[in-house]
Amino acid sequence: MSKYEPLWKYLKENYKLSYEEVKNILGFDIAHSFLTYKKEAKKYGYELGKISMKEKTVIFSKI
Repeated sequence: MSKYEPLWKYLKENYKLSYEEVKNILGFDIAHSFLTYKKEAKKYGYELGKISMKEKTVIFSKI
């Protein structure tokens, strides 16, 4: 099981999440290494879209 699997499962209902929401789902802050896991999102039917450092949000798109 991936450490990001809880996030991929949560996305069934949500598509734009703040960094804080991601932290609450996962139990840890996302780091720059999060980008290496974007391929994993496809296994769960999502693509990693825009990551806004300014707004501190991550946007996911349903494939």
